[in-house]
Order: sequence, then C-alpha cells, then structure tokens
Amino acid sequence: MRLLSSLLRSFVKRGKMSVYDADGQLHDFGSGDDGPTVTIRLHDKKLYRSLFFNPELAAGEAYMDGTLTLEGGSTIYDFMFLFSINRAPLGANPVQGLLRRFWRAFRRRQQRNNVERSKEQARHHYDLSTDLYRLFLDEGLNYSCAYYTGPDETLEQAQADKLSHLVAKLDLKPGMSVLEIGGGWGSLAIRMAQAGASVTSLNVSPEQVKIAEERVRAAGVEDKVTFVLKDYREFEGQFDRVISVGMMEHVGIGHLDAYFGKIRQCLTEDGYAVVHSVGRMTPPGTTGPFIRKYIFPGGYVPALSEVFASTERLGLWVCDTEILRLHYYYTIRDWRLRFEERRDEALKLYDESFCRMWEFYLCAVELGFLHGSNMVFQLLLSKKRDAVPIIRDFIVDNERKLDGPG
Repeated sequence: MRLLSSLLRSFVKRGKMSVYDADGQLHDFGSGDDGPTVTIRLHDKKLYRSLFFNPELAAGEAYMDGTLTLEGGSTIYDFMFLFSINRAPLGANPVQGLLRRFWRAFRRRQQRNNVERSKEQARHHYDLSTDLYRLFLDEGLNYSCAYYTGPDETLEQAQADKLSHLVAKLDLKPGMSVLEIGGGWGSLAIRMAQAGASVTSLNVSPEQVKIAEERVRAAGVEDKVTFVLKDYREFEGQFDRVISVGMMEHVGIGHLDAYFGKIRQCLTEDGYAVVHSVGRMTPPGTTGPFIRKYIFPGGYVPALSEVFASTERLGLWVCDTEILRLHYYYTIRDWRLRFEERRDEALKLYDESFCRMWEFYLCAVELGFLHGSNMVFQLLLSKKRDAVPIIRDFIVDNERKLDGPG
C-alpha cells in the first residue's frame, strides 16, 4: 500500500479520496476542498501495485471484476469525476509521465489498422446488440455528438438539430450524389435522401447495416440509399459530396493520409466534403489504455495539428472549421443517465462485468469532454478554393429551410 499511498498523496489535490485497503484499514487522501469526497474499497492487495503503475486501466478492470467497489453512497461517476479534476497532478508524477512517453512511442504500432484489422476492431464495438444501444441513444440511433442549443435541450431534439446542421453544410441540390464514410444505423443517410440526394453509405458492421436497411425501408427512401459493406480503402467512385461522421476517430494516426486521400479521390472537381470527428485541443497524444483495450481498439482522437498536416500534404482546402466544445459533454451526459435508468435491461443482454465496463466507459468519455482536452470539430474540405460558398450564411439559410417554420 506504500507505493499507492505515495501516488494518491501527490494526486488528490482537489476533493478527498478515502480508501479501505484489503485489510480493512482506512486511508484518507486530500482535504475535501473544491471537489467531491469519494470512498472506495480495494479487495485485492495486487491492486496496490497495478494502480500505482497504470491507474486508469487498473481502476477500470478492478471496477469491472469487483475488486474495487464504491462505498458510503459514492458512485463510479463520483470516482471518475474526482480522477478527472486531478489529472494535472497525476500527469506530473514521474512514473505516469514515463508511462505516457512509452505509450506515445508505440502509438503507431498500436494503430496499425490495415483493412481486415480495422473491420475486426469496428465489429468489436458496433456489432454488439442493437438493443443495447436502444437503451440510451435517441430514437434515431445517432451514436455521435449531438448539436445542443443549450444544456437542457432534449437528446432527441439535439440529434435532429445535428442532422440538419450537417445536411445544411452539404448544401445539397436535387439529384446530387453523396458518399457517406461510416453510416451507423442510417439516420444521416435517411436525412440526406429526404433532402433529395442519392446516397452511398459505407459501413463494415453487418449488424448496423441490417438495422439501417430496415430503417431506410421504413422511411420510404430505399430507392435513394445504398449500403456497401466495405472499408473506405476498398471503395472507388466519385461523388458531388462526401460526408464522414464519427469515423475518423477509428482511422489511426498512421492512416490519416489514406483517409483524406480517399476523400479527395472520391470528390468531383467541384465537390466538397464534410468531416465530423472527435479531436483534442492539446498537442498530439495517445489513446487511454482502458478505451484502447476494451472499447475502441485501434482508435485515436487526433489533434488539429495532425489533421491539418495531412490535408496540407494532400492539397485539400480547409474551407471551414467549426469547433463544438461542450456539445459532446451534454450528449454523453444524456447517454449515461439513460443507461443508468435502464441498467437492469442491459444486464439481461450482457453480464455484470459488461455493464460495469460500459458505465466506466461512459463516465470516462463524458468527463473527458468536461474536464479534459476533448472536443469535436467539423471541417469542410475541397479540391478547389471556390467549391464552398465564400461566406457561411448558406449554412443557417439551409437549416431554416430544412427545419421549416418555427
């Protein structure tokens, strides 16, 4: 316990952490000022060492297997909140700093996402039961950042506003062709088809495509939407517009040029692309070990410096950039609360360990957008400097047309 105690003394500067060790002895860290008080119990002495050397991964795994439990009314959200507001002291710890440098050195190796590996990694997450996602997503099964006009807007409205915002940026005209890279469960494809576009949607998840095809038929736009079970690198064709929402995070740092190169290749000379992705406002980094191992293997949230370096190498115009800072925090907050409300239903689909994993994941990413460096960016990209209207008014004008009066 001595090693772990030394870490927690230097780590907990805000709030207070009370820890019952495996022998039942209580240890307190922090003054309780400017933060929550959280009580945990460690049931295995092996945790002392693993938490010291890799606290994020070890804490997540211990919560999953029940060797770390919360007591005294504390929740996993409280625990993660305390962790998130004390990230700076943790990063200053020499051992943690060394560990981050090690991860950084091997990040390209961790993200060697060839076509087949990328498919396996995507299916690891997206081929889970759709019934799981129905527990916490909106009715349209939008699994990406919504567009909130305020923190109290409903998730359903914010996701509908997100679709309108994206379609408005596409500036679609009747009969235009659109390539969607990463189609999810089909909501955006349906919205684009309803706006008059002919949509080809790429997806590597058979489970998602099956549901998306059902939803497209129910919406009556099956003649305008085609789903293709291919990785973006396997596809050829040219389109008036390309759109990619929540996909670039899965590409991997060593494949940004291939991704943007494919977008460039698939655009007509007068066309342009809309790219929506999670990013970071800090310099390039690494993917957290828990997220990398259990949730999004091969995933990486890029810095804008990495994104723009790639578009520069490929000769793409960045015609517009919009940064959504708190929108994903509100989105994941709503997902987490819905999952908590329906946790008993999730337990019927999967086991207790899975539900704890999902709780840890949702808490971690929510707080990453509240206290960490994560944000979302939307880019408009083109081959030609004049492919996109020269002022942004067209976006708001199109949104008003799409949403109608009121």
